[in-house]
Amino acid sequence: MSARLWSELAGPALAAAAGEVGLVPVGATEQHGPHLPTGTDTFIATALCERASALCGAVVLPPIAVGCSYGHGRALPGTLSLSPEELAATVRSYADWASASGLRRLVYLNAHLGNAAAINVGTDHLRLHRPDLRVGTVAWWDLTDDLHEAMFREGPDVHGNRAETAMMLHLAPDLVDLAAAAVAGDEDRSAGLVFRYTVTALSRNGVTGRPGEATEQLGAGLVGDAARALAALVERARTEEPPV
Repeated sequence: MSARLWSELAGPALAAAAGEVGLVPVGATEQHGPHLPTGTDTFIATALCERASALCGAVVLPPIAVGCSYGHGRALPGTLSLSPEELAATVRSYADWASASGLRRLVYLNAHLGNAAAINVGTDHLRLHRPDLRVGTVAWWDLTDDLHEAMFREGPDVHGNRAETAMMLHLAPDLVDLAAAAVAGDEDRSAGLVFRYTVTALSRNGVTGRPGEATEQLGAGLVGDAARALAALVERARTEEPPV
């Protein structure tokens, strides 16, 4: 089965997909250290949604490619950001417009830690004010315990790390600077901190983790596992109703 992409379907085909589950990739455009492209999170979220779609037939909406990246600040080049309020509004707008074409069950797949709060606010608004819709959100690393362990093995505040670099080596190897990855590693300094800081106060180069340990084989495994887990989630989402 091929992935079903909203942007490639004509209106009648989307009308015929009414009642299907829609997947919304939510990424970011931000500095990802000296070795990864600024679109890393969007690449990953989009690829996982498309591969899951090829397994289960879900409709993949165009990605939200600029997320909430306030935590990266302005000192390191490459970052574009929405405000949290703007991202929450975008989440709401996607659901509103998709429902007009018949997609009333949406799952937002997040690939950037900084998006989580805004996505939650957006979906909170929808569950109260649009009870006719079903909306959910999941980060790719929360799809299975093994994915979570792989993502956070270097610490709770990772970025441009082993897992992300490995997935990009599988998805877009020509965009990964292997020489830079080999020396880009930096430690997680967030433990025990009371206050919140931008990346340049926590990392020497925008990286937290050990990208030099990444391999294409590891990335292929992570991408495959996440896509299968997402497809399984879609199968549950097709028929889920409130428990009470």
